[in-house]
Amino acid sequence: MQKVFEDILSVIKDAFPAQALIPLHAPVFPGNERKYVLDAIDSTYVSSVGAYVNKFERMMCDITGASHAVAIVNGTNALHLALILAGVVREDEVLSQSLTFIATCNAISYLSATPVFIDVDKDTIGLSADSLRQFLDKNARIGQDGFCYNKRSGKRIKACVPMHTFGFPCRIDEIAQICAQWNIMLVEDAAESLGSSYKGKHTGTFGTLGTFSFNGNKTVTCGGGGAIVTNDENLARRAKHLSTQAKVPHAWEFVHDEVGFNYRMPNLNAALACAQLEELNSFVSNKRDLAQLYHRKFKSLKLSILEEITGSKSNYWLNGIFFENRHQRDEFLTYSNENGVMTRPVWELMHRLKMFSGGHNAPLPNSEWIADRLVNIPSSVRME
Repeated sequence: MQKVFEDILSVIKDAFPAQALIPLHAPVFPGNERKYVLDAIDSTYVSSVGAYVNKFERMMCDITGASHAVAIVNGTNALHLALILAGVVREDEVLSQSLTFIATCNAISYLSATPVFIDVDKDTIGLSADSLRQFLDKNARIGQDGFCYNKRSGKRIKACVPMHTFGFPCRIDEIAQICAQWNIMLVEDAAESLGSSYKGKHTGTFGTLGTFSFNGNKTVTCGGGGAIVTNDENLARRAKHLSTQAKVPHAWEFVHDEVGFNYRMPNLNAALACAQLEELNSFVSNKRDLAQLYHRKFKSLKLSILEEITGSKSNYWLNGIFFENRHQRDEFLTYSNENGVMTRPVWELMHRLKMFSGGHNAPLPNSEWIADRLVNIPSSVRME
């Protein structure tokens, strides 16, 4: 395999020349980032009130097509708040995927709810509609109150959180139909998929709520940031209220009408985010060009690479190649990282972590197959 590994690294180094260490995904700031951040500083509005927070929310609506967007301090908090808005409470079950970043399950756990893991599709590496349907047909029932219940645990299945993994849209329209049939709230974890769409509709807008991340390693970043999008005006209003400590509006009084959260995105971060959002189309175009280059080169090497499915447009946040087994995967991870190219496996599957083990999950053969074989390779926006 040594020759194959050398050939792979040669392709990557040709794509990112003159870099001693090639990162997995580095931020780039080619536009108005410095200008807007300095403007926010000069305005003295650097916390959660300011013109850039409002501008960011308008831009997110324009980009996603959602009626409402709420600026949140990070993606994990956005998902936590979205689950609250979805009505998830203690002892509820939330269907999600084992092949995900831990933030998905952490947000569920903040509410003392239980994640139940459904398998992913091999071609999207996102939640499988077929696996979801089979799990519910076998294990679920509709109670007299109209809610969905797990026949085995007796717990209410309140929400479903599919993730558009690495920016590749899952078959979210089918998932939405299944959730509607079973009266399960659909909350999309679109943290990695800003700029991605499925059948002409932006990710994050198929469910009642969608959440995004603007962490330092995302396609668009403001260091740390998040957003909730929805077409429901009441949910949007409540999201903003809860994210600002549930403070009742008043010129000077401090009155709060319920337990709230300090989750509002600061204006300083929003300034950076607005400048980055202006570059989103060029970033996605740049990353899709890189993906096409990888596809051409790796197919000539007879390597399998992650590709968008028919009807979808991926932002190709992270590109991935598949090896024949876990041993080859680990050999390549060692070789590449020792030779100046940062690569990473997918996350440890959630059902293998001690805090999420032992649950009543669907069979997860695809998740385990992917985890044994997939390696993410450098996917940054390339600057001239």
